[in-house]
Amino acid sequence: MTAPEANPAARLPEHPDFLWRNPDPKHSYDVVIVGGGGHGLTTAYYLAKEHGITNIAVLEKGWLAGGNMARNTTIIRSNYLWDESAALYEKALKLWETWPEELDYDFLFSQRGVLNLAHTLQDVRESRRRVNANWLNGVDSQWLEPEEVAKVCPILNVSSDTRYPVLGATYQPRAGIAKHDHVAWALARRCDQMGVDLIQGCEVTGFVKDGDRVVGVETDRGRINAGRIGLAAAGHSSVLAEMAGFRLPIQSHPLQALVSELHEPVHPTVVMSNHVHVYVSQAHKGELVMGAGVDQYTGYGQRGSFHVIEHQMAAAVELFPVFARAHVLRTWGGVVDVTPDASPVIGPAPLENLFVTCGWGTGGFKATPAAGYTFAHTIATGAPHPLNAPYGLDRFTTGALIDEHGAAAVAH
Repeated sequence: MTAPEANPAARLPEHPDFLWRNPDPKHSYDVVIVGGGGHGLTTAYYLAKEHGITNIAVLEKGWLAGGNMARNTTIIRSNYLWDESAALYEKALKLWETWPEELDYDFLFSQRGVLNLAHTLQDVRESRRRVNANWLNGVDSQWLEPEEVAKVCPILNVSSDTRYPVLGATYQPRAGIAKHDHVAWALARRCDQMGVDLIQGCEVTGFVKDGDRVVGVETDRGRINAGRIGLAAAGHSSVLAEMAGFRLPIQSHPLQALVSELHEPVHPTVVMSNHVHVYVSQAHKGELVMGAGVDQYTGYGQRGSFHVIEHQMAAAVELFPVFARAHVLRTWGGVVDVTPDASPVIGPAPLENLFVTCGWGTGGFKATPAAGYTFAHTIATGAPHPLNAPYGLDRFTTGALIDEHGAAAVAH
């Protein structure tokens, strides 16, 4: 009988029984990423893959991908209005299209298309404007009349005899959904294979400074020195920034969603309505996934308000009468971090060696590949990638805002 291995987690076989190790933190790393969600994992992945930096720790106070990565509705699209947004989200969508093969993991990426409904003449004008802007930026997008909308989604009520009739919709055929936890597992496995330390149950409690430079973090598992530090903690980035001695222009709001019990496949696409504040898709297993806008109050509670659920249910039943007898199975909430212009911050912080990605609002999941790709470039080189150069903190003093409230008015 052979003696057991001293540390079975140190094995990295070709097809391991585990997806990643659970190492103890080392004394120092070249890069420390704070936040083990989709953006933190993707940043570590591209630091290793594109820049050859593998002495990395991803610190997560809970469990990997247990925050917003597990608390969203998985919608992926790139039909944003402004040039800067379209470029960033289109980069993300193109990476989504290559990731299943690149990561060697089936995370159920389904390009079933997204409809954004128009219910008023103003909606129609704004929607047509966005389609034209998308064309100019090379983003697949088209305007559909009500009868064309009905062909894409036959169960949608396009009758004129409703309170808010469907006057048309924008349609992005390449958009779709993916299975969020599978995406996180795929990234974590790849990071681990490249030598990245994924450290769960490790909360950052402070920053170690040398003058205006940040040289490490204090955690509840001891001090960890770092050459560079990236903050990828979504709504809690403002809490971390205050620990470091500066403020971020973000507010955190609860955002809730819900799913029904399982149904046969009946809903072929994703339908969003800014005007009545609901969006509906059907997951691979069969449950209906529904969401609405953010709760207006600020806070970190991962639950929402009943009146929002009631409002989105009324809107969903009017748009989809076939769902009138469906039962809500469970509800949940996430924390969305919102900037004054509804666009993210990706770039250096006011302290040397410290970088931040935050303020993604309701666009965080769909942006995951491009967010990590550009943030990794910024951390590795010390300078922004052309795609995230417009998203620095300085835009809030220069006035060069990227106002995407229209494209992000409804969650996702």
